[in-house]
Amino acid sequence: MTSENEIIYDRSLLGVEHYAGKFHVTVEMIKKFSKAVGESSPLYTDETLSEDLEYGGIIAPPTFCNIFTSGIKRPDTKVQFGDVAYFAGQAVDCLSPIRPGDDLTVSTKLKDVYEKTGRSGKMVFVVWETSFKNQHGDIVNLVRESTVRRNRKG
Repeated sequence: MTSENEIIYDRSLLGVEHYAGKFHVTVEMIKKFSKAVGESSPLYTDETLSEDLEYGGIIAPPTFCNIFTSGIKRPDTKVQFGDVAYFAGQAVDCLSPIRPGDDLTVSTKLKDVYEKTGRSGKMVFVVWETSFKNQHGDIVNLVRESTVRRNRKG
């Protein structure tokens, strides 16, 4: 562990890829996810109509990979700050369409640990980046998730 700008955490984790699993994508998974999030575009829900659209068939909605990120086990960053932690946000980059039949290999890495000062005082953000590669080795989706640690008021 090391301290950088007074943040103490396990710096050896920065940028190190951690295998998180492999998942096979099916039409049923895409349709079920689309229904759950209220997506009604034929691009994501209708195998017949989607054949005449941009990608020549059904593809997964942009946030589809969220069904895989929720179960990922990540190493403990051992951040030594704050007595409360919570989810701070997510960014999703869709780089290529995800299609039925794709086999996605998932890995995650600690992208950043940084300090910010807000209305409640000092906060430490921990950012993980999870990549999804298809069976051709192409990164099709990147998901960056942030958590924040801070001290409780009072």
